[in-house]
Amino acid sequence: AARMFLRLLSDVQWRAAHPKWRRMTSSQRSTSTTAEPHPVSLPAQAQVVICGGGIMGTSVAYHLSKMGWKDVVLLEQGRLAAGTTRFCAGIVSTARPVSIELKMAHYSNKLYQQLEQETGVQTGYMKTGSISLAQTQDRLISLKRIASSLNVMGIPCEIISPKKVVQLHPLINIHDLVGAMYVPEDALVSSANVSLALATAASRNGVQIHERTSVSHITVQKGRVTGVETDRGRIECEYFVNCAGQWAYELGHSGEEPVHIPLHACEHFYLLTHPLKEPLSSSLPTVVDPDGRIYIRNWQGGILSGGFEKNPKPLFTEGRNQLEIQNLQEDWDHFAPLLGALLRRMPGLEALQIMQLVNCPESFTPDMRCIMGESPTARGYFVLAGMNSAGISYGGGAGKYLAEWMVNGYPSENVWPLDLKRFGTLQSSRTFLRHRVMEVMPLMCDLKVPRWDFQTGRQLRTSPLYDRLDAQGARWMEKHGFERVKYFVPPGNDLLDLDHSKTFYKPDWFDIVGSEVKCCKEAVCVIDMSSFTKFEISSTGDQALESLQYLFSNDLDVPVGHVVHTGMLNEKGGYENDCSIARLSKRSFFMISPTDQQVHCWAWLKKHLPDDSNLIMEDVTWKYTALNLIGPRAVDVLSELSYAPMTAEHFPSLFCKEMSVGYANGIRVMSITHTGEPGFVLYIPIEYALHVYNEVMNMGQKYGIRNAGYYALRSLRIEKFFAFWGQDLDAFTTPMECGREFQVKLEKGMQFLGQEALLEQKQNGVYKRFTMFILEDHDTDLDLWPWWGEPIFRNGRYVGKTTSSAYSYTLERHVCLGFVHHFDEKTGEELVVTPDFINQGEYEIDIAGQRFQAKAKLYPFSSLFTQRRRKDEVELSGYQRE
Repeated sequence: AARMFLRLLSDVQWRAAHPKWRRMTSSQRSTSTTAEPHPVSLPAQAQVVICGGGIMGTSVAYHLSKMGWKDVVLLEQGRLAAGTTRFCAGIVSTARPVSIELKMAHYSNKLYQQLEQETGVQTGYMKTGSISLAQTQDRLISLKRIASSLNVMGIPCEIISPKKVVQLHPLINIHDLVGAMYVPEDALVSSANVSLALATAASRNGVQIHERTSVSHITVQKGRVTGVETDRGRIECEYFVNCAGQWAYELGHSGEEPVHIPLHACEHFYLLTHPLKEPLSSSLPTVVDPDGRIYIRNWQGGILSGGFEKNPKPLFTEGRNQLEIQNLQEDWDHFAPLLGALLRRMPGLEALQIMQLVNCPESFTPDMRCIMGESPTARGYFVLAGMNSAGISYGGGAGKYLAEWMVNGYPSENVWPLDLKRFGTLQSSRTFLRHRVMEVMPLMCDLKVPRWDFQTGRQLRTSPLYDRLDAQGARWMEKHGFERVKYFVPPGNDLLDLDHSKTFYKPDWFDIVGSEVKCCKEAVCVIDMSSFTKFEISSTGDQALESLQYLFSNDLDVPVGHVVHTGMLNEKGGYENDCSIARLSKRSFFMISPTDQQVHCWAWLKKHLPDDSNLIMEDVTWKYTALNLIGPRAVDVLSELSYAPMTAEHFPSLFCKEMSVGYANGIRVMSITHTGEPGFVLYIPIEYALHVYNEVMNMGQKYGIRNAGYYALRSLRIEKFFAFWGQDLDAFTTPMECGREFQVKLEKGMQFLGQEALLEQKQNGVYKRFTMFILEDHDTDLDLWPWWGEPIFRNGRYVGKTTSSAYSYTLERHVCLGFVHHFDEKTGEELVVTPDFINQGEYEIDIAGQRFQAKAKLYPFSSLFTQRRRKDEVELSGYQRE
């Protein structure tokens, strides 16, 4: 390998002495359709202004024009497709672990396939297929999970042997492989030419495109976009779309109302070679070797090979700008590990002559998912950026979904995993972003087993009890920047092993979580749930009640002190939020929502609440620490601490009361646990948090109290068939589809958002139904575990996917939750799903290609396996929200 490297390096030194190199693409331009030969004046106004002429900006323009929005102006500070798009490797891959990303890539592939015929612009589209290699069994399992998702979507895919790899790509060394995944319909394109083709089609549909025009400022009045300032004048507009790529962060902060777009650029390297003596076939499959951290594709008879090194180099942290991205400096020392991996995978490249080592910036996001959607602070300000080196794969689908969002008010798929509002301002620190992307870029290739956690940017938001819990063995995960306990390691356990227990099989924390669950059911546990989003909404008159009654599906006009579980629905009846609301007084409400709803829910309420100075909304998340006391002895602990009777007669289920606990006053106590088990949640002013926690733990000793974490909570809520928002529930799921009709005030004659859609479902039936599955022939110790996203089969036919799962220590079985659809066998049309349809089927769950029999239930097993609870507690005791 060393001799090969020296030979390649000598070729590079020759290239340094002869710096002329061929550009990857020749810019194909139609001056009549895509760009003016001489600058013409900008229009004074437009409906939409798009900033950025790369693959994202042109895709949004293309899809907006296709949907009938013609009054669109696209501005590019340099030349079209001259930024990161120009340097993109051009690999269109559908092998994505996240469902919405898979759908975007699949649509992009189909779009690019017909784009050349539509526009007359050559896009270089070539269906080559792709091979993802596995050097370990765990990697092969992850590929099998992806393959299961691809197959049920109708995308051809198969797991193949190393011998089949050689048949498909004779140059590949297979000595260390255990298998691979082959996706025959993956493709290659010229990224710049795809962008130019999209621009050509958009221009023909009426979109105006102006190059050499820099956006300097976005004007916002009364929370809405009103115009764009450029170096060539101002354009009044209703909508602005930030597709500025790696400059999206800076552009977001250039307006009067900052829009936080958390992304950061890193240097990305790939190698271009001259053609081989026997030039590679243009149809040779692309090779992805994630364990080697590299990808390899044919390029003009030679190869293009890059990767994601373990020690990435962030750049432009200080916000430096360039009109067009010039090729950054070659760094062969930095590229050496990737080159070594390439030569090991393709030893026949020893005599190959290098054309160039390309170094170009790519932007990455804090969670490795792209960013799209409307700003929570400026209405009409949309964002599409942060593609994590997959811009060409996502470009078509992402542009389509964003255009749908702008035109219709919502996209055609659930894009919450990509929504800008999943982030808050806390993820926009440049230091945080620089450190996080140094972790994210290697993770592009690292094996990601279920429930892995980021290591950078941690301990950012913490409960006042963090140090106390940490000293007692807490193991932490992060949600929306907030540290939350997974479980507690008992004294004497090997802490290091537990921190590194990463597997698709039975995890090392199995028995620890089991003991926490047992304590919740038999004694009392304490879980710190301070991360939940908490709002207070009040008014001088009846404005708060009247407004909330319209925005929430359940009746909030309840006696003071009562707690209501309710959905915050959209016009289609889907869950924008799932929350608990306590009526503190006639004119004051306390709202508890999932942790990652902090930005989204605030923006939704601000958008829909009337602009009334007498109506006050405050985010009090940081003011309260929340302690969840779960278990039959919780009532004893709280009774002794408060000197107040806490039995069902004095403190009924779904009730809220301010009490004293220990020395502390003003504790909001709610008879709810979000698990179906008896107990209470204490909302404690933060200055009292440590005192109350100590009092609870001391008093609880005689009742067998212990700390517990969210893994125990997850097991409890799933075996009780409780859905949570963000995984089971989303903007496309209605109460009628998940058995929550009893939480909807349809019969009370009150108008509320989403009412018409629910009435229609009540009359016509639902097209999917939330179902509980208990695996029957599954060996917990030996078989792969279900985690989420596994295909569900009914009588051998695909009917949906699981949305969450956990091991039930009560049932001693795995429990999966998911939605069952009913597809017509001949046409594929969706049909109504009835309870009989659910109950009369034979079910299997597909885990990485292996199917396990499952029993389907529309109601939980709880009453059969646990002692009898208060009836209203079992039926209404809350829904886990993570």
